[in-house]
Amino acid sequence: MLRQDNKHWLSSLSVPLISIICGFILGAIVMLIFGYNPIKAYDAMIMSVFKNPYFFGEALRQATVLTFTGLSFNIAYQAGFFNIGVAGQLLMGWMTSIWLGLLLPELPRVVMLPILLLVGALFGALWSAIAGVLKAYFGTNEVIVTIMLNYTALHATNHLIRNVIATGNISDRVGVNASLAVGWLTSLTNGSRLNIGLFIAIAVVALYWFVMKHTTVGFELRAVGLNKDAAEYAGMSAKKNIILSMFISGALAGLGGAIHGLGTFGNIFTQGHLPPEGFDGIAVGLLGLGTPVGTFLSAILFGILNIGSAFMPNMAGVPDELAQVVTASIIFFIGANYIIRYFINKRVGKGDKKQGGDTV
Repeated sequence: MLRQDNKHWLSSLSVPLISIICGFILGAIVMLIFGYNPIKAYDAMIMSVFKNPYFFGEALRQATVLTFTGLSFNIAYQAGFFNIGVAGQLLMGWMTSIWLGLLLPELPRVVMLPILLLVGALFGALWSAIAGVLKAYFGTNEVIVTIMLNYTALHATNHLIRNVIATGNISDRVGVNASLAVGWLTSLTNGSRLNIGLFIAIAVVALYWFVMKHTTVGFELRAVGLNKDAAEYAGMSAKKNIILSMFISGALAGLGGAIHGLGTFGNIFTQGHLPPEGFDGIAVGLLGLGTPVGTFLSAILFGILNIGSAFMPNMAGVPDELAQVVTASIIFFIGANYIIRYFINKRVGKGDKKQGGDTV
């Protein structure tokens, strides 16, 4: 039994690792086809981030918001739902936290920041709960509803920015009391926008793990995701858990949006498109295999790739379009991970047959 558990663990861990390796290989093949040196390109992408404290800080700053969007997607996914509306929920959290921060500039920081973060999480949760309620009581498809809510959030926030929060396309900056920036982190990373949101993300990762593994709430959410009918037969309310999972999912996205706004920008501006962090969070969550620690590590990887890809055009001569191929390739193999799982399971099955049932 111990050997089987170890094989299952290794099999699960190998899926994201193989996805990453295949993504890098596919990206290298594409660069070779167009006459570029993939070794030089990858060196520029990765080492440039690690050699410079500023860009490493920026990678961690981006990993912070991706941790929240990844966890947001994961909790809905574990409950059996595909939350495509993370970007819109993030945007709602971003807008409401900045708006309230501008309305209450005189509050002390120790009071202001918790209020703004809670408000951002609350509005993200309420926005996501719309899809949860419609799914629970009317059986609507959460994918379609959350996609529509994304664009509703985009155009609603743009309207509010232009006509209520600001007089143009960009709001004023919030005061120091509403900022997540801290001097020692900024100095440590040579002026990057890394902020205390990173430590909040780490705390949320730990809390997420505890709730999902050691509480009744987490057990019921996972049970509904595995088999809704069986969960109801066991006395669990499927409707309640559907709404709760979407509420928590939106809260995580909204909290990520508040941290993104208060920590990275300090203001809000009209968006030409939905924030990419929402959609990247889906890939981060899938690459992390639904685990909080895996999601956090995946977020760091994506942060490094997103920041590092900017160095490929200047240092390796790789066009911007090809610089995005690596990330897109990894996302492709994440989406096709069932193929990787098939071959891994097939190989593990052959190994078990050869051992003739040895379970020592």
